[in-house]
Amino acid sequence: MSRDPAAAAEASPPCGPERPRRRRLLVVTGMSGAGRSSALKALEDLGYEAVDNLPLSLLPDLLRAPTQRPPLAVGVDVRTRDFGVGALLAAVDRVTGEHTLVFLDCDDETLVRRFTETRRRHPLAGDRPVSDGIALERRRLAPLRDRADLVIDTTALSPGDLKRLLHGHFALDAAPGIAIFVTSFSYRNGLPRDADLVLDVRFLRNPHYVPDLRPHTGRDAEVGAFIDADPGFAPFFERLCAWLAPLLPRYEGEGKSYLTIAIGCTGGRHRSVYVAERLAAWLGRQGRRVGIGHRDLDQSAAMVAAVAGETDGSIKDIA
Repeated sequence: MSRDPAAAAEASPPCGPERPRRRRLLVVTGMSGAGRSSALKALEDLGYEAVDNLPLSLLPDLLRAPTQRPPLAVGVDVRTRDFGVGALLAAVDRVTGEHTLVFLDCDDETLVRRFTETRRRHPLAGDRPVSDGIALERRRLAPLRDRADLVIDTTALSPGDLKRLLHGHFALDAAPGIAIFVTSFSYRNGLPRDADLVLDVRFLRNPHYVPDLRPHTGRDAEVGAFIDADPGFAPFFERLCAWLAPLLPRYEGEGKSYLTIAIGCTGGRHRSVYVAERLAAWLGRQGRRVGIGHRDLDQSAAMVAAVAGETDGSIKDIA
């Protein structure tokens, strides 16, 4: 009498031992002074077990820990014992479970300022200037940056901005689907370095030239009414939404978990703020997870106050 193949398969023990599951791993590396410690602290707040400057030889032992333990975030840089770009890439290539290589970068001028302000020596500078150590490190780490799954430029990011980015990419309790962050900005202060999509709304009529509207922002009803009355606004916004609607599922299909949309105008106070608020509201109505920020709004308020004689005109670095 023949046996049911399906029943036989269920009754038979599996061939060989079951392969152990591995812990999720984030490897955080990058330029010295680019924010690795801040990133690890943010990831720890998100529920990761964070370990800094772990010798690469110990990484396999940590990954063999029970999967019930939290996901692992490991900080590695040129100060790590037995560090080498080839050794780190080889260690990452040997990881069989889910893993992501994150590279934190920053422009040279900002790195020099950070080392100077904290009076720390660059680990590769020796008795040379900080800038020489940065240049040497950048050359050594170039292959690592090229292999990274995610590069984050921290030049203009505050610790809160960095935490927001890491939460968007690596939150453990995130709902399915892409998370979106909409921010306004001023072109005077440059493009947001973390932006995926950039929209220029300087073609809209500018409330700055209306004396009664100048002190207000794009969050105020009278400014919104002024921009709404621009004949170009309604068709622009309608086409913008029609363009984004099919684009977002395609990003999700490619595995993108976080998207930053930056909307800019001259001062980052009126037009970009209003459009950003409208776009975030529309995305929310579509059921999207969306956050909103206004990068240069506080700075623009200080400038307006200075012009009005309410301050001494000094603008502090708020980056």
